[in-house]
Amino acid sequence: MCRIGFPPRPRRAIYAAMARKFTEAKLVIASHNAGKVREIADLMAPFGVAVVPAAECGLPEPEETGATFAENAALKAREAADGSGLPALADDSGLAVHALGGEPGIHSARWAETGNGRDFRVAMEKVETALRGKTDRSAHFVCVLALAWPDGHIETFEGRVDGTLVWPPRGGHGFGYDPVFRPDGYDITFGEMAPAAKLEITHRAVAFARLVAACFGDGPR
Repeated sequence: MCRIGFPPRPRRAIYAAMARKFTEAKLVIASHNAGKVREIADLMAPFGVAVVPAAECGLPEPEETGATFAENAALKAREAADGSGLPALADDSGLAVHALGGEPGIHSARWAETGNGRDFRVAMEKVETALRGKTDRSAHFVCVLALAWPDGHIETFEGRVDGTLVWPPRGGHGFGYDPVFRPDGYDITFGEMAPAAKLEITHRAVAFARLVAACFGDGPR
């Protein structure tokens, strides 16, 4: 059970030469994106950790005021750890389009805002419109995972996957910009991949593998 109203700890990052090992039985996923929550929960499944979505703890979605993926991931993880009294794992990720100077980048979700919630079909259309007349369609997804404890300690891990943007969108799997992103070495988009296949190569999986190596060094329980 989450402990809402847990007194906030001092907002500081505690860094050590060695990553802190995760030994707790429960972890809050600091996201209100159902697709991300599902993907992270699937990645956590082999480790015997009970996963609790932020929404089940009644945690609000904090404003993302950071200038980088790492800053936003850390901000969300700290907020969730402070609010729940439990360790929290946050993700900040997005699509960086090379011909657009790295946009939408940390604003990837914002490009999907319509005034009535988020619609990533709208976001994909914005990207395609911005690319008109450009020959470079290369892009990459970035993910930073931040694992925070209520005492203020935090660990961060980054993953990246490169690819090419296609149009029109293809596939009904995944979420976000997946239907227009074809990872290097593949003929299909993330949207066309079976979830299990995507989970093996996605930017989130790369970041998660680094988190596991550092904080779950003994492997699955």
